[in-house]
Amino acid sequence: MLPIRGALRQLPRTQTLGLHTAASISRPSLTQARSLVLQKQPIYPHTLSKWPVPGALRAFSATSRIGVDVVPPPTPTPASDVPKTPSKRRVYIRRTLLVFKGLAFLIGSAVVGVSLVTGVILAHDSLTYSEPGNTHVRVHPQALNPPRGGPKNLLIAKNHVDDQEDADKAATMKKPKLVIVGAGWGAMGILKTLNSGDYHVTVVADETFNHFTPLLPSAAVGTVSVRSLVESVRKLLRPLHGHFIHGRAVDLAMSERLLEVEVVVDTHGKKQRIYVPYDKLIIAVGSVSATYGVRGLEHCFQLKTIEDAQKIRRRIVENFEIASLPTTSPEERRRLLSFVVCGGGPTGVETAAEIADLVHEDMAKYYPKLCANEASVSIIQSRDHILNTYSQSISEYAEKRFEREAVNVITNARVKQVTDHSVIYSVKDPKTDKVEELEIPTNFTLWSTGIAMNPFTERVTDLLPNQVHKKASPFGIPEDAITVDAHMRVKGAPLGTVYCIGDASTIETSLLPYLLDLIESADTNKDEKIDYDEWKALVEQVKRRVPMASMHLEKAREVFKQYDIDSDDALSFNELTEALVEIGKKITSLPATAQVASQQGKYLGKKFCKLAQQRRVMKANDVADEDDAVYAEPFKYEHLGSLAYIGNAAVFDLPGYSFTGGLAAMYAWRSVYWSEQVSFRTRTLLMVDWVVRGLFGRDLSKL
Repeated sequence: MLPIRGALRQLPRTQTLGLHTAASISRPSLTQARSLVLQKQPIYPHTLSKWPVPGALRAFSATSRIGVDVVPPPTPTPASDVPKTPSKRRVYIRRTLLVFKGLAFLIGSAVVGVSLVTGVILAHDSLTYSEPGNTHVRVHPQALNPPRGGPKNLLIAKNHVDDQEDADKAATMKKPKLVIVGAGWGAMGILKTLNSGDYHVTVVADETFNHFTPLLPSAAVGTVSVRSLVESVRKLLRPLHGHFIHGRAVDLAMSERLLEVEVVVDTHGKKQRIYVPYDKLIIAVGSVSATYGVRGLEHCFQLKTIEDAQKIRRRIVENFEIASLPTTSPEERRRLLSFVVCGGGPTGVETAAEIADLVHEDMAKYYPKLCANEASVSIIQSRDHILNTYSQSISEYAEKRFEREAVNVITNARVKQVTDHSVIYSVKDPKTDKVEELEIPTNFTLWSTGIAMNPFTERVTDLLPNQVHKKASPFGIPEDAITVDAHMRVKGAPLGTVYCIGDASTIETSLLPYLLDLIESADTNKDEKIDYDEWKALVEQVKRRVPMASMHLEKAREVFKQYDIDSDDALSFNELTEALVEIGKKITSLPATAQVASQQGKYLGKKFCKLAQQRRVMKANDVADEDDAVYAEPFKYEHLGSLAYIGNAAVFDLPGYSFTGGLAAMYAWRSVYWSEQVSFRTRTLLMVDWVVRGLFGRDLSKL
């Protein structure tokens, strides 16, 4: 047996305990030590009883082999170093002080924020308020006493009352007169892209404001306020130092460049016609709803203006108020609460969805439950699906969504007549081809199918004999718009003077008018035939004149072979004519959407800016600027996608793929429309309206 000190020195240093530890281990604890060793648990020597040193060495040796840690006893902490546990009262006081500090910080921040906002408002009011004075305002003599002239000897508004009220406006008097008829999407696209001071700008419109048409269905049910969708035209004209005439364009004297406008001259509604001179005229009056010969449309609502939305809202609230009376019969109640939408396009679908949301989310809360249970919404669509211009998957998704929302979708149906108490329509059975006539009792009918020419648009086409229409032409030019070329110039009007954009226009798709010019320029060897090399040059000319034909001429070699009937590697006059006719038939007109009108307006605005820059050079060289095709590329439409709201959900038909969804898609739909607002003011009001609607519901008052 080794001495105690010698035995402990032979142990590894990390496993060695103090002499007092080894000496304090006794035999009776050997079993306990072995048990801990086998369980691979730490051994605390101070917990073992005293036992002989050899047993301790065997235990230490075993722990070294197995890998069990031998933990020395904890060193006792002096009583003076042990932290004292705070009392409950002291903890409560500390927590209370923290709460009061947080409240004080919040209150102080709120007071500082309110003070800053109040100070900004007061500073703004003090800086913008001005005392009325006797400031002298210069007015052009002809603005107060306009001369007469023109074919009808009317007053000619050569100068405006505010033409000389400041230096900026006075400087534009010497610039070309640019007159824009209309204040819709196309007009706003022009105003946003024009440079200030390049033109003497005048807008003629029958409304004093621009309104955001895609959200009219929301305004019709009180989801948003109509004030959030409108912006004054005069405010939008201010950056351009432009002018506004509240009137309706009725006629045009192109030979003298005079626009005939009907204005109201007193508060009793007395009307008078005047002439507005122009150097360049842009027609952007939009369109009206097509009737298709259906009888009784005077009993229908439309949704194109703010006034239309207000009328619809009043009728919906009025129907529910009458239906909630105890004196109303069950049949009359069902008729009052039946809402019929004729047309399954985006406007009709969104209006039906908004009405369904109104019934389920608001009317069910504040009106008798019986009214909400008996309310019905129906869509009558002449095609196989609603939203037929979208992808098939989107149409099917919308129909399934409406089925869950209890919106009745009637497809393959045609409205025959609308009365003051019902809608009569016919449905064709696809299996038996049997036509059945049905009737829906209703006190609300919305007509939202197709477009037709505005009266002023129709007048312009009558003035131009070469304006051909669909009924008279096999080349696919719609009859409901003014025909323009690829530079948005009205066909038949003096070159570079009259333009047309938006729903009022349709770009020419026929290639035959350019046939002789194309042959003359392409037939370089004058053999009265077009070989393949000449055909390639001809294709490039076609693409420049009619850009919409580009997609049908991408594979020029295949098209050439297709119409080279006699296989002589050349196109004769007849073969070339047939090729151009067939290609023209394949070209489809652009859709009558806000997206098209906005892009066309921006195109004209940018082109006019370029012309203004070139005008200085052309004037110095005595060159006329009528042929703007020399300085600008033709218009090319870029489709960015279509979207529609279908009741707490939205669908997106984007180039290459489609996207449908619930609340996430709805908020994406809102984001797109929010970003397209014409001013920061309307963006702010629209955001507030959506928040108010989410917190307090829709406004159900009849205003």
